[in-house]
Amino acid sequence: MKKYIPILKKTQLFRGIGDDEICSMLDCLSAEVKSYKKGEYVLRQGEHISAVSVLVEGQLHIQQDDYWGNSNIINNIDTGEMFGESYITPKSEAMLNNVIAAKDSAVMFFDAKKIITACPSACRFHSAVIQNLFFSISDKNRKLVQKLRHMSKRTTRGKLLSYLSEESSRQNSSAFTIPFNRQQLADFLSVDRSAMSNELCKMRDEGLIEFSKNRFRLI
Repeated sequence: MKKYIPILKKTQLFRGIGDDEICSMLDCLSAEVKSYKKGEYVLRQGEHISAVSVLVEGQLHIQQDDYWGNSNIINNIDTGEMFGESYITPKSEAMLNNVIAAKDSAVMFFDAKKIITACPSACRFHSAVIQNLFFSISDKNRKLVQKLRHMSKRTTRGKLLSYLSEESSRQNSSAFTIPFNRQQLADFLSVDRSAMSNELCKMRDEGLIEFSKNRFRLI
């Protein structure tokens, strides 16, 4: 697990904590790494979880599936991002969504109770982890509000412009790569794929954007 320390050091959970301190906390927090092939479930809807998870390799999708098999991508998880923290409270409900490996991936799990309970020595870096967890949950709430802003647009074009504008701003460039293919982007924005593809072509023909696969440039 020590090979993942450079990744953990860049995560929000371990922000401001040194390599040696992170290394000493792996046992303290009962850290465990599991690998998943593309398409495998990391967590399933209906599960009760007791761990905070960090993606240390690959890519995951938080996905909602209905009874008939229709899918809607709620969020994308990249390497170094944390997930599952919203379900670790004692009276939390079961998982509402599935977490699926979009690529071959590895996930590190931490015992949630050991994270939120400071060790007897009340070491500074454990207190920092608790604070970082709080900040991360706040950040997730902000991202949810951002997605709701995209979803609130009445048209497919409006949703696309809102999402692409935000990605351009987030990556600080008019040219950027998004983490979705066409079907995944349609699922994320809850629009029909064919209608979305047609709208992208119209926007390109009108000189608003250029794109190739998941690479976009705003004009």
